[in-house]
Amino acid sequence: MPPIDQITAFVSANPVETIIISVIALVLLVLAFFALRALIRLFRRWATGRPTEDVLTIVAASIATGVSAQGMWRFSGDVLGFDGPLRLLLFAFIEVAVITSAVRARRNMRENYSAGIDGLAVWVLTSLSAVLSSMDARSVAEAVFRLAAPLVAAWLWERGMAIERVRITGRGRINWRLTPERVLVRIGLAEASDRTASEVDAHRRLTRVALAAKRVRALREAGVSGRKLRVAMAKLDKAMDQAVEFTGLAVDEKRQEALLSQIGALYNTSALIDLAPPVPWAPEPEQPAPAALPAPTIAELIDDEEEDVPAEPAPPVVDTAQRAAQLRAARQYWDQQIARKYVPRAADIAQEVGIPLLVAKEWRALWKLEPQAYALIEAAFREHGIVDTGTFPAIEVPERERVLVVNGSATGASAHDS
Repeated sequence: MPPIDQITAFVSANPVETIIISVIALVLLVLAFFALRALIRLFRRWATGRPTEDVLTIVAASIATGVSAQGMWRFSGDVLGFDGPLRLLLFAFIEVAVITSAVRARRNMRENYSAGIDGLAVWVLTSLSAVLSSMDARSVAEAVFRLAAPLVAAWLWERGMAIERVRITGRGRINWRLTPERVLVRIGLAEASDRTASEVDAHRRLTRVALAAKRVRALREAGVSGRKLRVAMAKLDKAMDQAVEFTGLAVDEKRQEALLSQIGALYNTSALIDLAPPVPWAPEPEQPAPAALPAPTIAELIDDEEEDVPAEPAPPVVDTAQRAAQLRAARQYWDQQIARKYVPRAADIAQEVGIPLLVAKEWRALWKLEPQAYALIEAAFREHGIVDTGTFPAIEVPERERVLVVNGSATGASAHDS
């Protein structure tokens, strides 16, 4: 009897059961629809903003993992003898372990820039799953397919990790010494730089001229005459003729300068012997101490308004926790300004942190003796003759000459200091 006739006969014989089954099936279909829509929304939200290759990598790896899980399903039933709920619970334990290791490896990559032992575990567990799945294959083709599916998933995961590693660190893992590009450059079929064919040809022709000129000069200085000198002169004339014809040497000033530079380097090779380059690990010579400024100059640089400022009362007594918080805030502000090559004044620190001026002066007197701040103050005195007092205003320095601050100020910060 055809299936449609069986269904009709069952409905006629059991109308109540048919209605109940239909209602349950309709409820299940509605639930499946909403579940599927929720999954689609979650997938779209997850895929938004991600590169297309990352999404395709996850999809392809999921399919390959599903194929591997199907092989483990058959292996757990045919080889291990699992059946029913036990088979459903235990068949895919290796795939779950692979996914767990992959997630841990990705977290290690983001935190430590390396997949670590979890990255190795992904390959080991994937290979184990592939071998176990292929052992229950019915043919050689099926065994090869079941071996390939988990390895494809692991390879896609590895490539995704490599792309993320480059994105985070800015560099790849290794640089191969033997690549097609290196081989082509080595045998002369490719160019290592981005020069055009005309630039490469011009450089080679100018180099021939320079080498031919060096050859003639060496023969002439050695006192050689006759046929050798004539042959060398003929090669020089030929190279020069070709350079003028094909490189525009007669009218191109840049090519003329390039030729003169090559000739100058070739003619003075022996001068390299007499060079005395600095020793990179030798200690740097000590800089002579700057001469002290005259007393009248120092007096003029000191801010006159400081004398008129009335004596500030003693700072109020604060508890230890509040003082520690003020000290941390002042120190953070000091480090930020020093990093900008700006030595803050005591008034700047007091205004920024909200502490008495006397306390700011005390802390500044200690911090300005540190190497980085002291270097800025010393450079200000050496370049501009300015003595640090922590109170007088800034000296305007052009932007192109701005290499340091002068007495707690920098170019562009005059509005803050005034």
